[in-house]
Amino acid sequence: MLVVMLALMGAWISYQLRSELFNARKATILADAAVRVTQTNAQLDQSTASTTDQVQEVLGQMMQSLRESASGAGAVSVMLLRAPDASDSFVINEYLSPTYASVISDKLKDDVNSSHVSNEAFWQSVALPTVNEGETEPGIAIGAQVEVPLAGPHDLFIIYSLANEQATVTLVARVLAVASVPLLLAMTVLAFSLIYRMLRPVRLTSQAASQLASGDLSSRVEVSGEHEMAQLGTAFNDMADSLQQQIVQYDELAQLQQQFVSDVSHELRTPLTTIRMAEDMIYDTRGDLDARTKRSAELLHSEVERLDEMLADLLEMSRYDAQSAQLDWETIDIYALVERAISDNQELADHLGVEVILCERPDRGQAEADSKRIMRVIRNLLVNAYEHAEGNPVTVTVAASDTSVAVRIADRGVGMSPETMERVFDRFFRADPARARTTGGTGLGLAIAREDINAHNGMIHVNGKLGVGAVFVVTIPKQAGAPVFDFPLRAEVPDES
Repeated sequence: MLVVMLALMGAWISYQLRSELFNARKATILADAAVRVTQTNAQLDQSTASTTDQVQEVLGQMMQSLRESASGAGAVSVMLLRAPDASDSFVINEYLSPTYASVISDKLKDDVNSSHVSNEAFWQSVALPTVNEGETEPGIAIGAQVEVPLAGPHDLFIIYSLANEQATVTLVARVLAVASVPLLLAMTVLAFSLIYRMLRPVRLTSQAASQLASGDLSSRVEVSGEHEMAQLGTAFNDMADSLQQQIVQYDELAQLQQQFVSDVSHELRTPLTTIRMAEDMIYDTRGDLDARTKRSAELLHSEVERLDEMLADLLEMSRYDAQSAQLDWETIDIYALVERAISDNQELADHLGVEVILCERPDRGQAEADSKRIMRVIRNLLVNAYEHAEGNPVTVTVAASDTSVAVRIADRGVGMSPETMERVFDRFFRADPARARTTGGTGLGLAIAREDINAHNGMIHVNGKLGVGAVFVVTIPKQAGAPVFDFPLRAEVPDES
């Protein structure tokens, strides 16, 4: 494992160094080549040569000067080749380098000849031959088209070597390889030493630890002497003695944390209300603002709304934690509630290109429930399905039995893995934090949905498969306070077809 970690670290460092050196060198080369091409075009434009010999002499002097000046930037060759559109009646000699002519690919030539922009340069990574037969070194070939007086367009190529950069990368790789050997040996010796010292007392106390783990808080280790085992035994006994006290303290801390969240959420309401009033005034007059200030007002408006939703969710969770949530029971039509939830979120569905398919109304689809909380659950599940449907249809089904009513929301989107299904109702959990979202969200929606359904003595199930889709099923009893005896709908993943 240590060898693999060191190898991966060395490979990563070498890759990063090579990338940084290449990008920096490429930028320098492109800047240098742009200057060379611009100067060359300027010299040719200003030339007064009118005969073949004069043009050839001008080109000879220009190429000699170009080689000398470009060599200071790492150029190893400068070539001037005849372009396909060059004049057939006025032909000049090409300037070729037998050593490097083969590195210029047909693609680079085609890019240069197809360009119609003055001074536009093209580049390509190439492998340059070295003095050692069969070996190469990295380089960059720059190509651009120049207009030769009387002879027409010609292709100018400048070949730059990256041998110095390659030598730097090779040196660093060798240093890392050499340095890793003693480091690996030291880490191996240290690891075996620590493992040996740690396992000896652990083996002797494994039985007592197993008893303690099973819930027997009376389990103790006999302590004698002052050696490592005695120290471990003393620590183990102290841990067992304080375990009960710690459990009580953790319960108290959990209550304090819940109270803290509740108090903070309530206290933030007052300043947030003031901020909201001021923000609304700015937002309502955004049409009179300049573009930058208007955008700032719109961002402020959206973020204040998001903060307001977050505080509302935190307050709701604190009520459930404190077991102070009060439900307003009434007989409601679950199907009508679903229709209203779909209608309220139709704009989001249209924005995401999601078609919502609502199945037929069931018989006896009424139940005693808190309409606000059930609406919140359905809305959260709908928005979640829209966000992850990838533009595919979302199917909503309502069914009822003699004792229960169920709502199933299924999408054919990204789906979810078994690990995600285990944590999907956790607070602040998101399956993919990097995923772009339309509605923002606090990560509490599904957690609150589960609490809402639990408050109705109902159940919420989830199932999914990556790349196929996901399905949520909410089941509540028809009678308030009654348990769920049967399930009219099952959490079946949509068919892959």
